[in-house]
Amino acid sequence: MSRRRERRPARAVARALVALQALCVLGPVAIIVVWAFTASWPWPSLLPETLSARGIEELFGPAQRAGEVLGDSVGIALATAALTTAVATLAGRALSHYRFFGREALRFAVLLPFLIPATVFAMGVQVAFIRAGLAGTVAGVVLAHSIVALPYAALIMADAMEAAGSRLEEQARVCGAGGARTWLTVILPMLSPSLLSAASMSYILSFSQYFLTLLVGAGKVKTLALVMFPYLASGDRTIASAYGVVFIAATLAVFLLFEVLLRKQTAREIDYFNG
Repeated sequence: MSRRRERRPARAVARALVALQALCVLGPVAIIVVWAFTASWPWPSLLPETLSARGIEELFGPAQRAGEVLGDSVGIALATAALTTAVATLAGRALSHYRFFGREALRFAVLLPFLIPATVFAMGVQVAFIRAGLAGTVAGVVLAHSIVALPYAALIMADAMEAAGSRLEEQARVCGAGGARTWLTVILPMLSPSLLSAASMSYILSFSQYFLTLLVGAGKVKTLALVMFPYLASGDRTIASAYGVVFIAATLAVFLLFEVLLRKQTAREIDYFNG
């Protein structure tokens, strides 16, 4: 009985902390959703004084082209996630499995975007891409986003590959599997949770990029973050919140897709090992 009594305060504190954390996460989201349908919400009113659909109407009006911008943003973010995850997988394998001359230099190069201030890095990328003819193009924006996301994805993949080791890969080769078959049937399925984690991180970093997109895209490539920022700066909270709702919904939809893919892959592996 005494142990149960001792546990009750700890459980109460844990539940209170979970509730506080949920409030900190969901509270701002709820405020954004309410602001998207609000015309007037002066301080210190607890609730909006006037409701309006102006934000949603202007968001999907012909002048805003929110649907087109959203499609471009999702496409750029997915392309960034695919490119970054592919490069991060190779970089993570090199850093975790091999010992070679220049290994530490490769690690430093992968982590370089961490070490350089974001503004300085963006300016350097812009100058380089102007000379390469990539400024103002979707390919240039995807490549720039991939450079920023690569350190995060590479660290995820390097840790995953180091934890997984190479025993299963060696056993597959002993059984006669070639390099491509080993990758497709052993390495990639084994690393699927980490691959989806790296892709998710790369996606959200690309989807939320503003300054780098502005410089490299040169105003020609428009994303949701790029279009939303002027409304935040001008103080038009109604339209900015409407964009925020679309931003949150699109992000949650993609993460839900990643979760479904992960569960399907896990189910396949369970069925395979159960015979």
